[in-house]
Amino acid sequence: MKRVRKNFVVTVLLLGAAAALGLMISSRLQEQSGKAGARQASRSVPVEVAPIQRGPIELHRTFSGTLESPARLVVAPKISGRIEGLNVDLGDTVRRGQVVAELDDDEYVQAIILAKADIEVAKANLVEAKSALEIAARKLKRFEMLRERRATSDSEFDLAEADHLGKLARLEVSKAQLTRAEASLETAKIRIGYTKVTAGWTGGDDYRVVADRYVNEGETVSANTPLFSIVEVDPIIGVIFVTEKDYIHLKRGQAATLTTDAYPGKQFQGRISRIAPVFRTTTRQAKIELTINNPQQRLKPGMFIRATVVLDRIADATIVPGQALTTRDDKDGIFVVNDDGQSVAWREVKVGIREGNRVQVEGEGLSGYVVTLGQQLVEDGSKITIPGDSSKTDSTPKEAPRK
Repeated sequence: MKRVRKNFVVTVLLLGAAAALGLMISSRLQEQSGKAGARQASRSVPVEVAPIQRGPIELHRTFSGTLESPARLVVAPKISGRIEGLNVDLGDTVRRGQVVAELDDDEYVQAIILAKADIEVAKANLVEAKSALEIAARKLKRFEMLRERRATSDSEFDLAEADHLGKLARLEVSKAQLTRAEASLETAKIRIGYTKVTAGWTGGDDYRVVADRYVNEGETVSANTPLFSIVEVDPIIGVIFVTEKDYIHLKRGQAATLTTDAYPGKQFQGRISRIAPVFRTTTRQAKIELTINNPQQRLKPGMFIRATVVLDRIADATIVPGQALTTRDDKDGIFVVNDDGQSVAWREVKVGIREGNRVQVEGEGLSGYVVTLGQQLVEDGSKITIPGDSSKTDSTPKEAPRK
């Protein structure tokens, strides 16, 4: 029992000694930490700065898309026949109303000859019918005179009258046959005109380009068989798709700058011409069409494009470099160099438009210079040194370069 009590006393003494040692070590560590903090507070942090600017800034968005033709015409014959000649080929320029293909017209030439012959026959029948009618009219007139004198019977008069009516009806039939023959001739002329296939379209430019050729000379085609596909390329249409976030910033007539891999470094100008009123359910994007002038026809349907559109613009904004932004306690802000040029002040900001490395910010006390490198080592009121040019301590606001 005495042995157990002795061990307990020894354990208590050891624990007490350990606690005293811990307190002594902790006190010394705090003292050293305080001295280090004091040294840190008194030491200036080297930083890089840049001027806070005032000027215009724009919100750009670049969208990928493709070029399409605003109009496409598929040229096809109205009649069947053998192709005797093709007057254009792939890539050729076509004028509105130009004959692009010719079909064999022998059958239609014969139809015209036959129709003309039918007209001559109809004319001869008409002359004969007129002559017969005149004879029947004179005969009827004689029987009328004889009837008044009671020198003929009623039956003979009735026969003369019926003959006159028959000749009159024959005359009308002959006139109708002549009209029919003339109509047949006009039909034959129209059909022979169909053997010359023209590229006719309404609206747009008077010149287009052959995009596809589907047949060769010598082939026999039926009516409405496609021969060529002819497209309009000036102006040309650029098609892009945008999300809801960007959709609200777009409007008709808005300018856009386009580039394509086919012409590196070359920019083309266009404008928004159509905005789809609905979004596609599969992609949650809306279709936007751009009209692009293409007088030299450099741009071709099917090319890949990148279209840059200015969604918003502020004429007079406070602008800082993007790397100046930092976060403290989940808040965006920047470190502004104080007037003494030797310390910084934390300024909470609201971030606006970003244009490349330039960022629009809003807040209080935003003038002079802002820390762009080393801000992770400073706090509000920290001392700083600006290596190199001492003129950076000038707190005069700079104006952003105008575009």
